[in-house]
Amino acid sequence: MYVEALDEAAFYGPKLDVQAKNVHGKEDTLFTAQMDFLLPQKFEMEYVDANGEKKRPVMIHRSTIGCLERVFGFLIEHYGGAFPTWLSPTQVTILPVSEKFIDYAKKVELALKEANIRVHLDNQSETLGKRIRNNKMLKIPYMIVVGQKEVGSDTVTVECRNKEQLKDLKIDDFVAIIQKEILNKQ
Repeated sequence: MYVEALDEAAFYGPKLDVQAKNVHGKEDTLFTAQMDFLLPQKFEMEYVDANGEKKRPVMIHRSTIGCLERVFGFLIEHYGGAFPTWLSPTQVTILPVSEKFIDYAKKVELALKEANIRVHLDNQSETLGKRIRNNKMLKIPYMIVVGQKEVGSDTVTVECRNKEQLKDLKIDDFVAIIQKEILNKQ
């Protein structure tokens, strides 16, 4: 949808603004492109056309600096930092219960990386509870906790950001679930 707003453009020529409503219902400008007839005249800019005649160019301004920042700001505000899995910078974090399970955690990490899933192995020397809390604050879509049970059964326990928990899941099954979610942009 577009709206033509007569007499609202910049004084030097027509302007195109891409607007989006933020979470409060207010319209924000994400991108601007403008035609400028004034500056080429003011700076006496000219070019020679194919017929050898001097012509005055039209300048086009666009908002590249700030545009990406505005879009990211809009997305952060819209999602409250809890990006959908396909957009999340880190899609999965892996939390080994203790150092004994780091090798298995690395195996899971490798399987996810090979499937092009953005994953982080959190093996900091903090308690498991503190690492879980820290990762929840980061709003990562999935946390995988690996301990003795998972190593013994070659599975993973997955805690979803939506509070759902998937237990005794084969690594390949989890990869299929998350790949489908990413592909469908859910």
